Amino acid sequence: MTAPLTIADLKQLAKRRVPKMFFQYADSGSWTESTYEANEADFRKIKLRQRVLVDMTNRTLESTMIGQKVSMPVALAPTGMTGMQHADGEMLAARAAEEFGIPFTLSTMSICSIEDVASATTKPFWFQLYVMQDRDFVMSLIDRAKAAKCSALVLTADLQILGQRHNDVRNGLSAPPKFAPKHVWQVATRPSWCWQMLQTKRHSFGNIIGHAKGVNDVKSLSNWTTGQFDQRLSWSDVAWIKEYWGGPLIIKGILDVEDAKAAVDTGADAIIISNHGGRQLDGAPSSISVLPGIVDAVGDKIEVHIDGGIRSGQDVLRAVALGAKGTYIGRPFLYGLGAMGKDGVTLALEIIRKEMDLSMAFCGKRDIKTVDRGIIAGA
Repeated sequence: MTAPLTIADLKQLAKRRVPKMFFQYADSGSWTESTYEANEADFRKIKLRQRVLVDMTNRTLESTMIGQKVSMPVALAPTGMTGMQHADGEMLAARAAEEFGIPFTLSTMSICSIEDVASATTKPFWFQLYVMQDRDFVMSLIDRAKAAKCSALVLTADLQILGQRHNDVRNGLSAPPKFAPKHVWQVATRPSWCWQMLQTKRHSFGNIIGHAKGVNDVKSLSNWTTGQFDQRLSWSDVAWIKEYWGGPLIIKGILDVEDAKAAVDTGADAIIISNHGGRQLDGAPSSISVLPGIVDAVGDKIEVHIDGGIRSGQDVLRAVALGAKGTYIGRPFLYGLGAMGKDGVTLALEIIRKEMDLSMAFCGKRDIKTVDRGIIAGA
């Protein structure tokens, strides 16, 4: 295969190098996957205005997300089991993001722990919080994020219960993974992945084992994770989380204008328009389709970010044009990680940056901060 030129190229390479159950975990949606597919398809429907005979020199993609300087308005999204795409995956991705000058967001359900990622980086990263029924554990996670000098907390609001992802059921993928004969075959046919995994001690959920009460090994983890996500999570919980955290707070999982208004009332610093990558409510609208309405409703009161379906720099440009102050990529960086490790994450970011820079120029803009709906055809 020639050097990857697109995110789709990285996806194909990752599919060949990562065991099927882990690749499909990252690449699947819930039920019919209609929302997962719409996330990508609806971006492609948005056409850009080409402008000519304009000065294209001295272009810049530099911006800010919640007041933090970024080299482009892109962050690496929190993704569970990242360290199963490549050994020490979260640590590698965090280093790539730091070198690129963008935020990395560590998932609660990561393979590498908060402390692992802190040991691999020199600048603050962001931490994503799932709220469990064990409130002492939740507070300990926040304490650990503070100790690691994380500069923002991302509260996921749309995962009190899990949407059914048919590929995970068929693959027998559980938390933690339980290896059956078919899994052994999947792993055995990916020798480079196996070799990498043999070089690390990080094979399970590093933020939980040894930290949650009574969870000291993989067996006890399996019992603990059953029913731990708190189905009673409500807007009233945001207040104590915000107070206990004491720093910038981002609420992830907003798809509705009324929920966006409720998020404003919490005093959060930003919201992420997100349908969890099409992994929760199948049949929900795509993220990009609801972005303009939410921006119009609350964009002057809270910073609006978006994830879901971004597969190119043009997609980032479209989201910014429609009012997003920041975007998040999950699958694109996972494809890069699975394909080529840290270098693959860097390549994914380079692909997105180049596509965004050139497309911005073709639309007659030199500074990403001046991009608005004027670059959208028919807007």
